[in-house]
Amino acid sequence: MKNRLILCLLICGVLLYYGIPNLSIEAGGLQGIFSISWLALAFIVVGGNLVGLLYSPKKQKQQTVALKGLSQKNRRVRQYQ
Repeated sequence: MKNRLILCLLICGVLLYYGIPNLSIEAGGLQGIFSISWLALAFIVVGGNLVGLLYSPKKQKQQTVALKGLSQKNRRVRQYQ
């Protein structure tokens, strides 16, 4: 999951690097609207990937280990009965 988020951030960075010089925000009409909306969506993508990267759950592995240990303990109890 972490690798996918980093990859998406890098791809979005490359798109911004190549796209920003070609966009003209000051242009009127449809070209200006497209430029502003493209930049807004690109920054939403960057923000979403950063949030996913920074706020990823870290206690998942500990819970699965505890559940595996519990299930093994239950199996031993069932074998003795």
